[in-house]
Amino acid sequence: MAWVVLFVAGLLEIGWAIGLKYTDGFTRPLPSVLTAAAIVASMVLLSLAARAPIGVAVWVGTSGAAILGMVLFGEPRNPGRLFFLALLVVSIVGLKLTTRVSEPATRAPTEC
Repeated sequence: MAWVVLFVAGLLEIGWAIGLKYTDGFTRPLPSVLTAAAIVASMVLLSLAARAPIGVAVWVGTSGAAILGMVLFGEPRNPGRLFFLALLVVSIVGLKLTTRVSEPATRAPTEC
């Protein structure tokens, strides 16, 4: 369940990162209110998701915002930038696939 909450938080993070472009310095009321709401909702969901072991939370939103920045705002798409973005996405997937949730370690009794 934590991964679903994290995914939604990541989508909201992408939304508010892109929404900042449309606020025009927070001078446009509707985009400003929507962006602020997305920031709050993203942080609340991220704090809920962080109760479970999720080490890649920040990078999900970051990669999505970078991709949408290239698509929507014409940000540079040079080979180096695309390579490192792909490396980030592969790393996120790799961390997810290789992370095993384990039970808390128990302490062995110590001798007095």
